[in-house]
Amino acid sequence: MATQSPTKKTQKPHSHTDPSDRHEEKGSEHAHLHAGFFGRYAELVFSLVCGLLLGVGFAAEQLGGAPEGVSVALYCAAYLAGGFYTVREAFANIRRGKFEIDTLMLVAAAGAAILGAWAEGALLLFLFSLGHALEHFAMGRATQAIEALAKLAPQTAIVKREGETQEVSVDQLIIGDVIVVRPNERLPADGFVVQGQSSVNQAPVTGESIPVDKQAVLDASAARARPEIIASSSRVFAGTINGSGALEIEVTRKAGDTVLARVVKMVSEAESRKSPTQRFTDRFQKFFVPAVLILAIVLLGAGLIVDEPFAASFYRSMAVLVAASPCALAIATPSAVLSGVARAARGGVLIKGGAPLEALGAVRAIAFDKTGTLTEGSPRITDVEPLDGATAEELLAVAVAVESVSDHPLALAIVRDGSKRLGNRKLDPAGDLQSFTGRGVRAKIGTDVVWIGKAEMFGADGVPAIGQEAQAAILSLRASGRTTMVVKRGTRDLGVIGLIDAPRAGARQVIARLRELGVGRMVMLSGDNQKVADAIAREVGLDDARGDLMPEDKVTTIGTLKEEARLIAMVGDGVNDAPAMASSTVGIAMGAAGSDVALETADIALMADRLEHLPFVVGLSRYTRSIILQNLYVSLGVVGLLVPATIIGLGIGPAVAVHEGSTLLVVLNALRILAYRGDLP
Repeated sequence: MATQSPTKKTQKPHSHTDPSDRHEEKGSEHAHLHAGFFGRYAELVFSLVCGLLLGVGFAAEQLGGAPEGVSVALYCAAYLAGGFYTVREAFANIRRGKFEIDTLMLVAAAGAAILGAWAEGALLLFLFSLGHALEHFAMGRATQAIEALAKLAPQTAIVKREGETQEVSVDQLIIGDVIVVRPNERLPADGFVVQGQSSVNQAPVTGESIPVDKQAVLDASAARARPEIIASSSRVFAGTINGSGALEIEVTRKAGDTVLARVVKMVSEAESRKSPTQRFTDRFQKFFVPAVLILAIVLLGAGLIVDEPFAASFYRSMAVLVAASPCALAIATPSAVLSGVARAARGGVLIKGGAPLEALGAVRAIAFDKTGTLTEGSPRITDVEPLDGATAEELLAVAVAVESVSDHPLALAIVRDGSKRLGNRKLDPAGDLQSFTGRGVRAKIGTDVVWIGKAEMFGADGVPAIGQEAQAAILSLRASGRTTMVVKRGTRDLGVIGLIDAPRAGARQVIARLRELGVGRMVMLSGDNQKVADAIAREVGLDDARGDLMPEDKVTTIGTLKEEARLIAMVGDGVNDAPAMASSTVGIAMGAAGSDVALETADIALMADRLEHLPFVVGLSRYTRSIILQNLYVSLGVVGLLVPATIIGLGIGPAVAVHEGSTLLVVLNALRILAYRGDLP
């Protein structure tokens, strides 16, 4: 298959997930047991046959005229049809050391037969098998939504090898292959465009509703050496749809390692990760089931207190077992989580399980990183202030030479814009790069040591101080909202470079929408100067900005905010913000389709680099959480009504009908999540 799963899995240290979800295990067991002549409809067919035999047998019994024993024979046949899959599942559960509802139903049906109530026992099996068949059919809808992701990538690709084109399986593609994608075809692999122009519909992976224009990279060798710096206008993903132009694409990942393949794997794993509510219901059932069994045993002795035959006491005990079975409770949360994860994946959002899905639904505070989250993440040079007799050209030449070996966003901006200003000038090579996280870098050009970084780096930890002229230039630029980078070569302050990273166009609207969704506390965290942070915060509509933060300071700030708000989400790029995101309740990474680290470390990954997807996932989480609560009320309420009702005389048949009806109801209620639209742009 095109989307094989990678074997490596990275998990966040603070993630509280449990891959041993018995519903996942039971679901796969169920699918295996039910493969047969009728395929996925087999249990439904057997159930309907059971109902038909029950109806004919009941008619023969009531109308008379049929030979003696015909009705009993028809009831026995109904037992076989209705109990076929129930018996198989019961034995499968017993082999795993589990005593579940399937076994209880068989015991109750056998008890009805012993008492001579063949019709009631057959009715029990008919309703139970019909409820299960419809339940699994409905749950299959959510599972199919996830399985559909795996089918997005084509199975074959047209590859150029030795001057000829040939069609090969995508599993045979290797990194460096050049593939040809014709107009209106799906892309078979991740890579970058080396020839051609087209628009590509990336909705299957990123959820972006508008096709994205793609063009060839300017320097294929540079893109090959450093794929992390490939512009989004040249980067493409498997499973997306080409527009009207032909493209030639160089493959950067094997079939099993594509973004789509990894998303499918992670979404599948997310099904088995329990949410807090699910863990609560599991704990509840550990006490509830033994209590029900004790109650059933006590009811067997009812004849010692009231005047009734043992058969009546046995029947009542079986009815209570059926009524108290927590079937709907067991499926209430997993069905909603599965639907929520599937719906998010269709919208270009990867949610890694029920825990982050539920947690985000309750979050009332969100912290944002500034660069690349609330801003465009593409800073540009606006000011070049040479000092100490240096020229603007000399200042830029040194800065570009040093920053060309760094991958920080500001470094990339200096290299990009500085190179344009310098033209074809030959630069002295820089080496021995040493990075000071969150502050700057140190390198050598010839025998000279060069320092480039924030003003706060200089004059501390062995870094030489800068002069008053440089400090004055920094203050002036910061006052106008510029991010500043100081360049010092040896003992000379070569000058200060001012950059600006504009806020995202829709950031203010996103912040306003989040407030409408109930997020009352929003904070911007930045390693930039406080004045710059305040200026950006005002533009996007935030009144709380924290500047001058080192990565460890962001972690401390998240810890403080968590103490105040209890639950807090952190939104960033998932790379530089990884420590702060790991400290938050829910870590949300943007633009994860282009970042391996973000895809692995985040609890929730917005595949597209679009802040507008954040209100969608927050709204979806809140909607899913409300569905989970509704399902819990229904499942617990039905058990609370049925148990006393069966004790005072409600029969097994009606109890099973209400019991299975409630189970089906919670599943159908959960499926409403698949139709959620919300704020998806």
